Amino acid sequence: MEHPECLQAGHAHGEKLVPVTFTVRSTKKQEVLDITQQVAEVVAASAVPEGIVVVSALHTTAVIIINENFDPNLNDDFLAALSLLIPAGKWKHDVVDGNGAAHLKSAVVGSSQTVIISQGKLLLGRWQNLMLVDFDGPRERTVAVQVVKS
Repeated sequence: MEHPECLQAGHAHGEKLVPVTFTVRSTKKQEVLDITQQVAEVVAASAVPEGIVVVSALHTTAVIIINENFDPNLNDDFLAALSLLIPAGKWKHDVVDGNGAAHLKSAVVGSSQTVIISQGKLLLGRWQNLMLVDFDGPRERTVAVQVVKS
């Protein structure tokens, strides 16, 4: 995973904060990648003490989730459960590029998450992490982070 690019873009220009993007690379067809540290760096660079941060995957076959990342079996279970609900190889879109299930999974889960910023840090529970889930890898994915000052 790469570190956030152009962290200076997250700094306030007057009262306006601009989005910051960074990239991560998946190595498997379906993969869950922890991006908590990269998002925390963007929040820290913004110098916003209180507010929210919106984290969005800029793709139609990848999403952002908040979940535990301590036990890797949970990530495997998450991917397996979605594959049971939305199996590959049976969708009309598959004739276009073979990834109909990836698009449907992304639409069901949602491409973004919002997290509270408190005292300049992400307000996450003890076991909560921000993760990018790639349903159609391996490939490079772009994550957008928008800090909003309250």
